[in-house]
Amino acid sequence: MDHRTATFQSHRPRLLGIAYRMLGSTAEAEDVLQDAWLRWNESDTDSLRSVEAWLVTIVTRLSIDRLRALRAERDRYPGFWLPEPVVEAADAHTPHSLLERADDVSVALLRVLEQLGPDERAAFVLRQAFDMDYAEIAQALGKSEAACRQLVHRASERVQAERPRFAVSGDAHWRVVEAFARAAQGGDLVAMRGLLAEDAQLVSDGGGKVRSFDFVMHGAQRLAQLYYAVSRRHGASLHYRLVRVNGQPGLARYVGNQLESVQSFEFEGERIRAIQTQRNPDKLARVLVTRP
Repeated sequence: MDHRTATFQSHRPRLLGIAYRMLGSTAEAEDVLQDAWLRWNESDTDSLRSVEAWLVTIVTRLSIDRLRALRAERDRYPGFWLPEPVVEAADAHTPHSLLERADDVSVALLRVLEQLGPDERAAFVLRQAFDMDYAEIAQALGKSEAACRQLVHRASERVQAERPRFAVSGDAHWRVVEAFARAAQGGDLVAMRGLLAEDAQLVSDGGGKVRSFDFVMHGAQRLAQLYYAVSRRHGASLHYRLVRVNGQPGLARYVGNQLESVQSFEFEGERIRAIQTQRNPDKLARVLVTRP
């Protein structure tokens, strides 16, 4: 590997993390990095004061441009759009390079970031996920430091408003998801109902490729009945596997040997307050975790 390639590869985890947080898609993030690599390979970089700052700026601006182009496409998306999940075995000890920090790239957060403008999203990601100072953010965005502070402030207010009202330990969340998987596997309606917050909701993304709800399903009883119906329909061919979804407790659901969905969760105390179900086969294509 030549020096130029080795230099780019050394920064790749951070660059990929930025692009994924901006776009919510590993495929789109990889495309951005390919474009960044071409620019890096074709540029005179010997006189750069900071290679990392140059690469972060290129990737950030390419991501902003790509996000603007994707907005129109996502506005026409059939049903609800959910990000492409990053899925690992529950006992994985080495986080995926896309995550870098598991607490700032949950599916729930990425859904909130979809509500932000491209510049707001970029400023928030660079500040909160990668702890860049405002001078660095201003350079990456081509804006003043004051403007970047305002962007981060507005984005942070939006994100904070959407965060859970109560926090408990991550271990408790794993126990809740594991108990929910057992109840869903066995069709235990009462147990599922007890693990769901009263106002729990479910959103699913089928991408127009498979059936999914085109509305938000509300209420613990309705959600429990949905999982009960799935258990009755598929019987012994239904399997759940505990996995990490974007670094957080989640489930992979299989029918036979076929991955049917990846489910991520939001919590209110020790109850589930929201479930995001990714069923779009295109977005599940990169999931390599096998059924239990």
